[in-house]
Amino acid sequence: MYSLKNKTAIITGGGSGIGKAICVLFAQQGARVCLLDIDEKGSRETVEQINKEAGFAEFFVCAVDQETSVQNVVQAIVSKQVPDILVNNAGIAHVGNVENTNAADFEKLFSVNVKGVYHLAKTCIPHMKARGGSILNMASIAALVGLPDRFAYSMTKGAVAAMTLSIAKDYIKYNIRCNSISPARVHTPFVDGFIAKNYPGLEEEMFKKLSATQPIGRMAKPEEVAALALYLCSDEASFITGTDYPIDGGFVRLNN
Repeated sequence: MYSLKNKTAIITGGGSGIGKAICVLFAQQGARVCLLDIDEKGSRETVEQINKEAGFAEFFVCAVDQETSVQNVVQAIVSKQVPDILVNNAGIAHVGNVENTNAADFEKLFSVNVKGVYHLAKTCIPHMKARGGSILNMASIAALVGLPDRFAYSMTKGAVAAMTLSIAKDYIKYNIRCNSISPARVHTPFVDGFIAKNYPGLEEEMFKKLSATQPIGRMAKPEEVAALALYLCSDEASFITGTDYPIDGGFVRLNN
């Protein structure tokens, strides 16, 4: 079950964290992984690990917020193989409410988190229409509940959730499925760096505090999110489209 043999998967933001876990697992299940990222060091390490473990992966330097960059990379990929799977995982975070979020930060969040999904979907879908496929977008619980000091970030993830529904509706006739995943906090190098940057000297305390906000009592592991991604992109999920899946340790439904 959950075999991706003979499938080509384009995965953005695969240099670390959730994206890396998705790349590794998809390759283990037989996919040809095309990793798109601006993090050359992390991405090359991911590709090296996959190829060493007898999988297949290629790295393409790509800024998802730049349409020309996306178009050039996707063209290079489809010249060899049309993608069967697109995982829009790349994204950035931000702390702030509406008053203290400046316009530059707001626009950067929108450019990467929203336009990045748009650029990849717009460029890949024409190639996928002939034989169908699966698109998976990384949303967030920030699109489902109010989180303090996450104004711009929540805006972008709400847009991702809405785009997921629109794509699913518009392309169901082409057998293209589109779903999203909404994680709560996931323990990644990004989280460690975020805590170190914003709470210097309080890293251990803040890690425990952030972990405790999930009713299950801990953060998710990247591999747990990757396992859900694998299911949703596999043929076993062929009856699922236009759906968001919280993976949140009970955060959305049990925090009351």
